[in-house]
Amino acid sequence: MSILLVTASPRGESSLSTKLANDLANKLQARDGGDIVRRDVGANPLPHIDGVFAAAINKPADARNAAEAEAVAISDKLVDELLAADSVVISTGLINFNISSALKAWIDNVARAGRTFSYTENGPVGLATGKKAYLVLASGGVYSEGPAAALNHAVPYVKTVLGFLGISQVEIIYVEGVAFGPEAAEKAIAAAIARAEELALAA
Repeated sequence: MSILLVTASPRGESSLSTKLANDLANKLQARDGGDIVRRDVGANPLPHIDGVFAAAINKPADARNAAEAEAVAISDKLVDELLAADSVVISTGLINFNISSALKAWIDNVARAGRTFSYTENGPVGLATGKKAYLVLASGGVYSEGPAAALNHAVPYVKTVLGFLGISQVEIIYVEGVAFGPEAAEKAIAAAIARAEELALAA
């Protein structure tokens, strides 16, 4: 068994989403064994998609220049990590109603035609199948329900893109309302820990 842990917070050890994602990955490992492959795109940002990458993926490998070869090599490594994983744990803060740009860069690097999805005569088909994903989403306000739920573009987006890649099972762990004072933060963290334990036992 292999667990891919993708954390995207720039806040390091103080990040609640990172702490909860690590906790969940450790629980999954304790249950199933195997290795945890850690990819911290918050601490070690990935290159965003640019003209070099766009040109490179449309060329045969032997026709790429050095910069193009490097861009594809980074993407290939990330794709290999995703395809090798049995479970994928992803964490991010809710930034301006969506995922962080660091996590978006990871998605842009792993969403590759011919590797993680394929175009067919019947439409696109995901190739990263046979996995379960978990998204840990931290936010100062409450976005899982209530009047602000319509502003939560992170969960629909992550579910859509992972589904496009063939990962249809996506569980969500919210760490929300942490800006409403210490008591609210403690309750949010406790609820997220309980949810992680529930998912680890049920998985």
